[in-house]
Amino acid sequence: MKIICEREKLLHAFQTAAGVVPTRSPKPILQNLKLEISEQRAVLIGTDLEVGIRIEVPGIAIEVPGDIVLPISRFGSILRESSDEKLDLQSDGRKTIVRGQRSEFQLPSENPDEFPEVVGFEEERYHEFPARFMREIVRRTVFATDVESSRYALGGVLLEMTLEGITAVGTDGRRLAKQEGPAKSVGGHESGDTMTIVPTRAMQLIERALAGGEENVQLAARDNDVLVRSSGTTIYSRLVEGRFPKWRDVFPRGEDMVKIELTVGPFHAAVRQAAIVTSEKRRGVEFTFGDGKVVMTAHGAEFGESHVELPVAYDGTEMSVSLDPRYMSDFLRVLDPEQTFVVELNNNSSAVVCSTDDGYGYVIMPLASDKKS
Repeated sequence: MKIICEREKLLHAFQTAAGVVPTRSPKPILQNLKLEISEQRAVLIGTDLEVGIRIEVPGIAIEVPGDIVLPISRFGSILRESSDEKLDLQSDGRKTIVRGQRSEFQLPSENPDEFPEVVGFEEERYHEFPARFMREIVRRTVFATDVESSRYALGGVLLEMTLEGITAVGTDGRRLAKQEGPAKSVGGHESGDTMTIVPTRAMQLIERALAGGEENVQLAARDNDVLVRSSGTTIYSRLVEGRFPKWRDVFPRGEDMVKIELTVGPFHAAVRQAAIVTSEKRRGVEFTFGDGKVVMTAHGAEFGESHVELPVAYDGTEMSVSLDPRYMSDFLRVLDPEQTFVVELNNNSSAVVCSTDDGYGYVIMPLASDKKS
């Protein structure tokens, strides 16, 4: 195997693919990436057996096709520290030689045949939608998942696909985030009764791999795994096992819900101020809406008290609810500061619903009130 590569382009692909490499593994070869060189293209491959990635690497002049296994730490350091525009790589199966203009490195090479296969995207049935929407799905749902829970189904994002669109849901049992939008079904692809729960780590890898790209994404859900392709990158992931909660039942129903429109930036600033005196023992902030304003108060036994007011367009019956400000901030920080949203509430024991006009919904369960009488 012998190639000449553009260092920056290989470095970008290498860093993205390295996101799936396990820090520890009973199979040492998994702590490497495999570079497959054919006469037409170069593909960089990484996997931990649960999640895998294939990235077509541009800017490579192929002299002799072949496969090579590259160690994450050492080869990654060479790519980062070198100042050369191009690097020569060649391997005889026992060692890999990397040459720059004034540098040369020899690295031991493992057998490429021992590297696990990562499937490519060959599906005829899938959903297609813009990469921008895929990034939005990830950003607006993964923060609400629970990767440490013994309830494994909460450690991923549920994807429900119909012939008209896609809905993504993440929850940790205390709050729930839902993003929906249009997506084209190709070949009649839809979820049906299958629960497509994609691990949080895989969703984060998808977001990184699609960063900056504006091409369309193809997503194919199968019985036990999911494939996502965009441009020259394909990501494979096994699905999370288990039953996802009946998330539609979480959204309160009733015409008596009070709806108040707020602007993200000012409201987020006020929430952060009110939360300054909270602690792990007393983390609640009391939100009281009424008389043309929202008053946020917190009482921290160790850190004092806070009282923050913000004008709002609501003059109805006073409504109060105690919420964890971290959960409210998580919702607000994935929105644009100038954006408006609607908060819906009923009483101090009912869930609070926040929603935008672009298909985003968020539910926060209330805390026992810390408000002093």
